[in-house]
Amino acid sequence: MIQTTLGIDGMMCGMCETHINDAIRRNFNVRSAKSDRKKKRCIVVSEEELDRAKVAQVVGDLGYELTSVAAEPYVKKRFGLF
Repeated sequence: MIQTTLGIDGMMCGMCETHINDAIRRNFNVRSAKSDRKKKRCIVVSEEELDRAKVAQVVGDLGYELTSVAAEPYVKKRFGLF
């Protein structure tokens, strides 16, 4: 699995975060999408890398600006002592 961090400028409120999350989920096959307006990013977990051009278009169509895209292997966080 891949974790992609999208830098997104222009989110001002919780509804902005929801719009981004919903658009990513509608347009890509993802496990999760979680936006944070304060950190100006959206963390996406998917089976395959996202098409960067399509991400830029989807984000831009909502009125936001995609400022960066960084993909890395997803490492599931484990809690506990082992």
